[in-house]
Amino acid sequence: MRKRFDILALGELLIDFTHYGISDQGNGLFEANPGGAVCNVLAMMNQMGHSAAYMGKVGDDIFGHLLKKTLEDLNISTDYMLMDKDARTTLAFIANDDTGERSFSFYRNPGADMMFTADEVNSEAIVAARIFHFGTLSMTHERVREATKKALAIAKENGVLISFDPNLREALWDSLDTAKEQVAYGMQFCDVLKISDNEIQWFTGKEDYEEGVRALQDAYHIPLIFLSLGRDGSRAYYKDMRVTVPAFIQENTIETTGAGDTFFGSVLHFVLEKGLDNLEDSDLKEMLTFANAAASIITTRKGALKVMPSEEEVKEFFG
Repeated sequence: MRKRFDILALGELLIDFTHYGISDQGNGLFEANPGGAVCNVLAMMNQMGHSAAYMGKVGDDIFGHLLKKTLEDLNISTDYMLMDKDARTTLAFIANDDTGERSFSFYRNPGADMMFTADEVNSEAIVAARIFHFGTLSMTHERVREATKKALAIAKENGVLISFDPNLREALWDSLDTAKEQVAYGMQFCDVLKISDNEIQWFTGKEDYEEGVRALQDAYHIPLIFLSLGRDGSRAYYKDMRVTVPAFIQENTIETTGAGDTFFGSVLHFVLEKGLDNLEDSDLKEMLTFANAAASIITTRKGALKVMPSEEEVKEFFG
C-alpha cells in the first residue's frame, strides 16, 4: 500500500522550560521551548523533507494549544493528536550544572500524555507509516503503556519499521526495575535502536560497550544499533560491522537538550533512503557523520523542536 507518512511517533509532547540566565532582580529565567523526545525526532525528519505525524495527547490548555500550533507550523500532522480537558500538558524544567550535565524536574502527576489510551490508538495511521517511532516516556504508566503496546503490535503485524529510543528519565518511573522491564519489552519490537552510553551500561549491566551491544544483539536480534557517546561521538552496529565517528565539538554549545533526538532523526532519514538489508561500512559512516554534525548544531540553540537544522546547513557545517 502507498504510505501516507514517512514516520509516525507516539509519545510525549511537552514544554521544556530551559534555564538561560538571571533576571535583573536575581531570579532564574526559563524559556518555554516546545519539546518531547519523539516529536524532536519528527521535527528533524521534517527538516529532511519527510512527512511526519504525531499520535498522543496534550492538555486543553495554553501549552497544549501552543504545541498543536507549533507542530502545524512545522507541517507535522496533528490529525491523531488529542486534547485532554482534565489533565494538563506535561512540563519539564531543565537546569545545567557547571559541567554541562542536565537535571530535570517534571510536572506530570498526571500529565495529559499519560492519559492516552489503547482505545485512542489509530491503527490506520500506524499502518500508513513507513516508520513507527517510540520511547519509554509513553511506557511509564499503565494507561499509556497499554496504548504503546497496542501500537507496537499493530506496527509489527503490518511490517512497519520500528525505531526505539529508551530515553531513560529515572524520575518518571516508580522503580528502575519497572523501567528495565519496559525497555526490554520495547527492545523485542525494534528494528532500529538508539541508546546512550549510560543507558546501555544500566540496562545490560556491562561496563564495556562492546559487551553491552553484543548482549543486546544476542537477546533481541536488533538489525541496526546506534550508540551515542556524547563528546566521544557515536557508533553504529550492523551485522558484524562496527563504525565509530567522532563528535563535532562546539565552542558555542549552550545546552544538549534534543541533541540525541536530532541525531536519531538524522540517521532515520538515511535508513528510509538506504533500507536495512544491504548497508555497507561507508553507509554507516555517512549516517553517523551527518547525524553527529546535526546534533552538534542543535547544542548551540535553545530548545530543539522549532530550531532543527536543514540538510543543507548540516552538510555545509561538516563539508
